[in-house]
Amino acid sequence: MKPRTILFTFALLASAWAGESKPQPNVVIFLADDAGWGDYSHSGNTQVATPHIDSIAKEGVSLDRFYVCPVCAPTRAEFLTGRYHPRGGVKGVSTGLERLNLDEKTLADALKAAGYATGAFGKWHNGSQWPYHPMARGFDTYFGHTSGHWGEYFDAPLEQDGKMIRTKGYIVDVCTDQALKFIDENKQKPFFCYVPFTTPHSPWAAPEKDWARMKNLPITQRATESNKEVADETRCALAMIENQDMNVGRVLTKLKELGLEKNTIVLYFSDNGPNSLRWKGGMKGKKGSTDEGGVRSVCFLRWPEKLPAGHTVTQIAGAIDLLPTLTSLTGVKRVGDKPLDGRDLTPLLLKESPDWPERMIFSTWGPNVSVRTQRHRLDNNGKLFDMIADPGQTTPINDKAPAIAAQLKGAVDNWRKEMFAKNDGLKNKNMGNEIDPRPIPVGYREFPITMLPARDGEPRGKVKRSSGAPNCSYFVNWKSTDDSLVWLLEVKTAGRYTVSIDYTCPIADAGSSVELRLKEAHLIGTVTPGWDPPLYTNQDTLRRPDGESQMKEFRTLTLGEIELPAGEAPLTLRAIKIPGKSVMDLRRLTLTLMD
Repeated sequence: MKPRTILFTFALLASAWAGESKPQPNVVIFLADDAGWGDYSHSGNTQVATPHIDSIAKEGVSLDRFYVCPVCAPTRAEFLTGRYHPRGGVKGVSTGLERLNLDEKTLADALKAAGYATGAFGKWHNGSQWPYHPMARGFDTYFGHTSGHWGEYFDAPLEQDGKMIRTKGYIVDVCTDQALKFIDENKQKPFFCYVPFTTPHSPWAAPEKDWARMKNLPITQRATESNKEVADETRCALAMIENQDMNVGRVLTKLKELGLEKNTIVLYFSDNGPNSLRWKGGMKGKKGSTDEGGVRSVCFLRWPEKLPAGHTVTQIAGAIDLLPTLTSLTGVKRVGDKPLDGRDLTPLLLKESPDWPERMIFSTWGPNVSVRTQRHRLDNNGKLFDMIADPGQTTPINDKAPAIAAQLKGAVDNWRKEMFAKNDGLKNKNMGNEIDPRPIPVGYREFPITMLPARDGEPRGKVKRSSGAPNCSYFVNWKSTDDSLVWLLEVKTAGRYTVSIDYTCPIADAGSSVELRLKEAHLIGTVTPGWDPPLYTNQDTLRRPDGESQMKEFRTLTLGEIELPAGEAPLTLRAIKIPGKSVMDLRRLTLTLMD
């Protein structure tokens, strides 16, 4: 055989082998924050234009009855693990209660183990300090804010792989920029790009060009409780959604330009019901509610190479189903062996005719639990509704269907026992000031910087938070040597740590001496110079809701170094000398392992 013939034969074989082994699909997941089912034109909202988000459904599959949790952090835990959030220790949305237990494994863990490049760009909300941090939960890189609520949407300080940086621009645009960069850098191999948007979560802040389109919009589709709807809040939420749609479009365009469109799974959903009373197709409830309107979300999946276009799945599904479904679609082995609550939806997505068993999906927040079947919902008060005949939950049918009501009540009782019996008797905690009893880990050499924000600390004495919502608050009213700030730590590595604080202080009050102490280790530093910037006036489109802090520019000050012993103990910051009227306002204390 001639050399040229041999080369040609090898080329044919190589081509055949390549055809038999198609590359694994990329995965891009968009997660909206506080967007309701009714916030999209695909759902029938004629007041908003979401062509790029809608295109994912039109070119792929829509899950018509898709259920998430009533609030943010629990949904994220369920999506990442395929398990109901109480199993993973997520009991709240702040003060450490939002942390996902360290023995839980995530979708990112599975994809990373299979060779995917993994990146997250936006709001994390399942733990801030290593190893709760996203880069310890399967992500190679992270950009955004790890807490739930973030009070700065323009030129925001954000975290990049463990370090705070000051950004320029609108927070959703900035995080999408980073996602696009990640896709460009990893286009030659399979990647998982997770984009959990910050909007339309409050504060009510939209880019001017988006607000200009909406600020005079007639509200023609009203909230179910129309007398309580605040028109400008609806307009601002829709302006933020349209900005989000534009950013989804940027990512879809990038995939097309790179020739990755056909072999990329694109998923879009939201984390709970709408954060204000606005149109949601007549459903009852909003964010925080376990009724239909509080937990139903859109969910769209597109994969042109495999999933049918324009297909609608009518069977009930939920965030717990996403991990088993995505590992199945990608052919990736799941990491971890804890029992899943979710199901693999692949047969439904592919329009197969499976023997799909009846199921129940449970929703919980605070003391409330409701359960959804394909036809019925039993609400948290034990009222049974036929969701086909009465989607607005207006008329209970307990008297007409007592057997079904009794069956579902028993299911709820059993579910409560199963979910909460091994969680120290704790139910979900509402957003308050209770501090999670789990200590904050400090001192991992692979991630030496540990940020201790005000939201994770406990104010003692007369110190208080700047707002009722801890997530983006700072400590204020620090005026006495009897006051202190405390974080419960578990120091993993004994050694020397650099200590810095992010603070403000009236010029006249500069010079307070403060002591940082953990067991016998202590450090004394001086709060100087004075730094007293005004509150931001460029952040809000509408008045910030009560309970949310007005933000300002904090200054970073290195207090010194401290030798910390290993083990669990409270870290206490107190003033030992106050020459002025106050010590300082404190947003964050940071420990950096030096050794």
